Formats: sequence, C-alpha cells, structure tokens
Amino acid sequence: MRDHQRKQSSRRTLRSELSFSVYCGRIDAKFLNRRDTSMDAPAVIFDLDGVIVDSAEPHFISWQRLARENGLGMSAELFHETFGQPNSQVLPRLFDRYLCKSEIDRYSHRKEELYRDIVREAVVVFPGALDLIHKLKSAGHRLAMGTSAPPENVELVVELLELGDVFDAMVTSRDVAHGKPNPEVFTIAAERLGTPPGRCVVIEDAIAGVEAARAAGMTCIAVTTTHPAESLQEADWIVGSLEDVSPTAVCRLINMEPPIAAP
Repeated sequence: MRDHQRKQSSRRTLRSELSFSVYCGRIDAKFLNRRDTSMDAPAVIFDLDGVIVDSAEPHFISWQRLARENGLGMSAELFHETFGQPNSQVLPRLFDRYLCKSEIDRYSHRKEELYRDIVREAVVVFPGALDLIHKLKSAGHRLAMGTSAPPENVELVVELLELGDVFDAMVTSRDVAHGKPNPEVFTIAAERLGTPPGRCVVIEDAIAGVEAARAAGMTCIAVTTTHPAESLQEADWIVGSLEDVSPTAVCRLINMEPPIAAP
C-alpha cells in the first residue's frame, strides 16, 4: 500500500510540475528524452490496433462487407460506437437479435477473414511506431504485445512488418478470458516477460486500455490516435505521436523523475 501511495504521489508531483503540458495532453519531450544511463530499462508492452497500426478503416470495411453478405448495413455511427469491443458484443448489435455461440463464432471468423484480406493488400503503420520499437529493442528493453486482437490478425501484421524477432512475448484474445479494461492481458504479458508490473510501461490508445494498464499497476503512455487527450487523462503521459517518445523518455517516466529544464 505504501509503495502504491508513493507512486501515486510521484505521479501527482510529476503532473503538477508539468502544468504547461497536462491540459494539452503533452509532456515536453525535451526533459524526458534527456539521457540518464543510470536507469534500468523497463519492459514495454504495446497494444497493436491504434498504437502500431491504423486498423480503423480495414475493420470498418470488413464489417461493412460482412453486413452486406447478410443483407444488413453497418453504419459509421455503430462502428465508432463499438470499435474496440469484442466481436461477440458487436455482432448481436449488427444483427439486432440474439446470436447463439455457434453463430457468433461463424460470423466472427468470417469478419476476421475479410479483415485480413484487406490488410494483406496494405498495412498502415502509425508514424514513429516501428522506429520506437526498434530503438527500445536496441536499448535493451524487453518488449511484449498485449492486444485484444485474434492471434491470426496479430501473426499476419507481425509477419508483414517483420517484427517476429523483436517481441519477447505476445498476448492475444486467445490467451485471456476477460477483455480490457480487465488487466489480464497486461498481467499475462508481464509474467511472460518475467518483469514485475511496476517495471512495465504500457503504450495504449484507448480508454479501456489505459484503465487496464492502471489496474495492472503499470505506467501508461497514451497516444491520441483514436481518442482525444481529454478522455485519456488517467495515463501517465499523453502524446500525439510515438515520434515524441524515446527509450530515455520511457525510463525517465517510469522512474517518475522531476522535469529537467531544457538547455
């Protein structure tokens, strides 16, 4: 409890000293990126969709195609309202009726087939994502992917982006019983990395993901690719792009060091 209170106090101190940046959802990267070689390299857990790859459009198109195949329509409103939710929750709303497990499994399988067909043609990566991943790896950080995506989707993206040898652990929808904001995906990732939760940094884009990271007792960086900064205030650091993040910044953040004036 005392350790938790100290970390909460440090988080509040860090935020208060960054008064110029909290409202805008930014910490000045100059102080976080200043090198301090005395810090141990924490583990970093990446979400996939919305953090590494821009998957919103492929998911929307695949939902639309599934709907058309079944004489239905998927509106932009319904998509945005349900984006990030498990297929088991989206499908009954799309069909507007109760679906048994076999129906959910069948339609979900088809939807993800359609999604992978689209991604094979072109996978869109967010600026700075791959550069940060490789810099973290070179700096000695252990890396994991913690995502609610099906393993087939994850494996395809990892193959297309040639990241197979980069991540030390992968946790997908197959590995968890509960989706985000339940912290299970991140606690399993930490276990597989052999790293205590308090030495893990999660990079997320969604409200539920930030909540899951906090529930796991981990430091969280939120990137505003899919949600506005105002909705991600529970994160420890909010950035507009992963181009703003460096391995040194990650180390400084997890150690809750006070800001250093830019030279």
